Amino acid sequence: MKVAIIHYWLVGMRGGERVIEALCEMYPQADIFTHVYVPEMVSERIRRHRIIPTFINSLPRAAKMYKTYLPLMPLALEQLDLRGYDLVISSESGPAKGIIPPPDALHVCYCHTPMRYIWNMYHDYRNSAGRLTQLMMPPLSHYLRMWDVMSATRVDSFVANSTTVARRIQRYYGADSVVIHPPVDTAAFSVAAPSELGDFYLMAGELVSYKRPDLAVRAFNDMKLKLVVIGGGEMLDEIRRIAGPTVTVMGPQPFEVLKQHYARCRALIFPGEEDFGMVPVEAMASGRPVIAFDRGGATETVAEGISGVFFAEQSVEAISSAIKRLANQEIDPAKIAAHAGQFGRAQFFEKMRAHIDGLLAQSSLRRPASDQQRLFPNEAQPNHPDAIEALKASPQTDIAIDPVGDRFTHDPLRRPSVLLS
Repeated sequence: MKVAIIHYWLVGMRGGERVIEALCEMYPQADIFTHVYVPEMVSERIRRHRIIPTFINSLPRAAKMYKTYLPLMPLALEQLDLRGYDLVISSESGPAKGIIPPPDALHVCYCHTPMRYIWNMYHDYRNSAGRLTQLMMPPLSHYLRMWDVMSATRVDSFVANSTTVARRIQRYYGADSVVIHPPVDTAAFSVAAPSELGDFYLMAGELVSYKRPDLAVRAFNDMKLKLVVIGGGEMLDEIRRIAGPTVTVMGPQPFEVLKQHYARCRALIFPGEEDFGMVPVEAMASGRPVIAFDRGGATETVAEGISGVFFAEQSVEAISSAIKRLANQEIDPAKIAAHAGQFGRAQFFEKMRAHIDGLLAQSSLRRPASDQQRLFPNEAQPNHPDAIEALKASPQTDIAIDPVGDRFTHDPLRRPSVLLS
């Protein structure tokens, strides 16, 4: 089976790229298509694959200024020749799903979020942009929205990384989706002994405006409590400028340093609204509680009273109050780490494989026997009675059976949003 993975850009290793790594493990034969590729910035696991960039990669300073070329990315995607591929998996946060899939291929979109800078956070991005960008954003965003909605019709099945994102997919594309949380390597983290715990709180991740790291710094300035900040981004200089004497801004750090700080901190501070948010899960896998804004993906991963507390509004006062509430809460590191385990890599592999295999089995029933053999070379063919019975029993497959021919009578690739558990 020929597999193509489409990812918006490969310029670093963040949450989206961790999903690509997992997909590479699932489909070691896959080719990867992307707008911009910086080999030294991605993992060896990804580099093993054949990687084909779009023409965006050849434009001036694309490695650093790739977002400047956003209006050209729809054109670039539509130039990709995907003939001959049986399965296309697009990884969407930046433009990726707008490829032209082959007529008989299955196109599954793993959606981290519809592009936030033209949809739910459009006004936040525009208000924080420079004067020229503010002038250009309305017409360009209007064009991108029309293309984005139109290109959603090229997707056979949407997979959302959280219920929060599933709601956005329904709102902006009018499409249903299945929720499968992204893979977090919870086994890579460990719980520290009580004697090793520090006296500091931790804020980790990319320092960008929508994540509101400034609020956390100001809250700890006021409370005169210790805060360690790990991460880079466009706000790094500003965070260093406003940090008081109790705030240590370390900037980007190696994984081992981050891992040690997760395990030793009193709690993680998470002041922004994220689509899913791997950072809180990593902190919980280290046995540490999370103080999070009560919106977005954190509401699906942090258990109030067990693995953390929430604050209802993004303000210094609300964060300060939540810190005080957590101080009066009993912390059970083992219970917190066990809670985080449900978001590990195994759940992603199991649910994603079941979902895609079910869709492939459905779509193969419309193909000649030779095509079915190519899709399922080592398995019973989907038209076999045993395979049909298995699909009928599968919670991931909503099907109807033709009583005359024991074949599917409709193709329900767009299912209502449902959490696979």
